[in-house]
Amino acid sequence: MSTYYAGLFADIGILFLGAMSVYIILATGQLSLGNAGFMGIGAYVASFLTVEMQWPLTAALIAAALAAAAIGIVVGFPALRLKGIYLAIATLGFGEMVRSFLLNFDRMGGSGGFHGMKHVSLEYIWLWGGGIFVLIVLLERSRLWLEMRAVHDDETAANLVGLNTTATKVGAFGFGAAVAAVSGGLFAHHHVYIEPGNFGFERSIDFVLAVILGGSTVGAGAVVGAGLLVLLPEWLRFLADWRLAAFGVLLVLVLLTRRQGILDRPLLDKLSLRRARA
Repeated sequence: MSTYYAGLFADIGILFLGAMSVYIILATGQLSLGNAGFMGIGAYVASFLTVEMQWPLTAALIAAALAAAAIGIVVGFPALRLKGIYLAIATLGFGEMVRSFLLNFDRMGGSGGFHGMKHVSLEYIWLWGGGIFVLIVLLERSRLWLEMRAVHDDETAANLVGLNTTATKVGAFGFGAAVAAVSGGLFAHHHVYIEPGNFGFERSIDFVLAVILGGSTVGAGAVVGAGLLVLLPEWLRFLADWRLAAFGVLLVLVLLTRRQGILDRPLLDKLSLRRARA
């Protein structure tokens, strides 16, 4: 594989993990527009541990994920009071707060950014991506996932049947934050340079768009959405200045024809049935 395509597939893996962090939170009916903030936390924590403390990358990513998960749980509690657009705006504010903090955090380079990380391979990125994807697939087949979907569909009814909706929603925030942090750590060690601008509002929108485009009801949708968001602009380069316009038109057409996203559970069931018959 050429260096060009290796870079693209690495970006797909990183975006996929960020999209999965949104998907986990969205499964409980909460929309987070601040996951770029958790990604930034993971990137800077992992980079500090590998560069300044000489930690192995795997250990640094685990530590970054745990740190982001703890912050995600703290953020999740006040977020319980908010729903819909108000929750989205609150999480957006959190993401911008993290970016502003990093911008003025001179110990890690501030506005000048931070470097010194060792480049990580494509295989390592997808090893993490594949591992977390398998974990999500197992989660989707568990009782916990049924509880998360129950909270998503009707939180009041879930409370009445005895489900701990508070623990479910806060736990989803923590888990989603941890996955976003892993995405950030891999991003930092793939590009070997980070700055606060890498983790702004646009990054959070990319995560959400990948989930909505690929399919917000199945984890595999995040893979499809991430792949399209990275590859389509590259495939449309022959349109030159009209490339981004054509990309936007294609996205709108897909969302108009399949509001649930490209992949959903009925489609996956049909594909599985056809495969079984064959």
